[in-house]
Amino acid sequence: MALFEPTYGQIIEKINEENGETTVTSRYSVVIAASKRARQLVDGAKPLIDAPEDEKPLSIAVDEIYDGDVMIHKKEIREA
Repeated sequence: MALFEPTYGQIIEKINEENGETTVTSRYSVVIAASKRARQLVDGAKPLIDAPEDEKPLSIAVDEIYDGDVMIHKKEIREA
C-alpha cells in the first residue's frame, strides 16, 4: 500500500517516458524537486494546477511534477 499517489515509481516512470530518456534514476531527485517546489509554494508562488485551498504544498508540488508542470532535468557533470 502506497502512502501517497502517485508513487515515486510512477513519477519516475512518467518523467522518463515523457522525456524519451532516463532523466530520473532515483527517488532522491523527486524528493529534492518536490521539496524545492513546495518551499516556493510556501513562500507565495502560485500553484500551477487547480488545487483545493486546504491542499498541502508538498502534495501540490508532487502533483505538479507528475503532471509535467514542474520539470526535473538531468544534471550534466563536467570534468575539469
